[in-house]
Amino acid sequence: MKKLLYVIAAALCLVACEKNPDGGSSTKGDYVDLGLSSGTKWKSSNEMNPDDESGFYDYDLAMSLFEKNMPTKEQWMELVNECNWTWTGMGYRVTGVNNNSIVLPAAGFRNCEGYVDYVGSKGFYWSSVPSGSGCAWYLGFTSGNVGMGDSDRCYGRSVRLVR
Repeated sequence: MKKLLYVIAAALCLVACEKNPDGGSSTKGDYVDLGLSSGTKWKSSNEMNPDDESGFYDYDLAMSLFEKNMPTKEQWMELVNECNWTWTGMGYRVTGVNNNSIVLPAAGFRNCEGYVDYVGSKGFYWSSVPSGSGCAWYLGFTSGNVGMGDSDRCYGRSVRLVR
């Protein structure tokens, strides 16, 4: 079962490498300018933790590896407020004001006990912002809702970088 979930999560993350609407293609290392007012550019694909079967990171590991490039809560909210979000059936295509886009796969999450859930139906992405003792902010979504939440740092969530 874990192998099946890993294959599904990996396939979802590959969706982020599909062609952009303007005909240009994205590759793993590309950052995409969505025309946001802050000038923030978003990486075209998720980071994949090679030590986690689903590719997730707990908050502390994500911060130790990517702190300077992890999006803040405000950067996630800018993405929510300034872009068009279109459900693809397994995540969101997020299209900026300049018509460039990224895909955020609904890769689910891993709870603190190691159980993976919601692959293909929900997405959870860490921000760099802690929330109280032992918690941190994340962007979460389903097919009909996108917003910020906070949870224990031991959860495994997706990581998308910015610059």
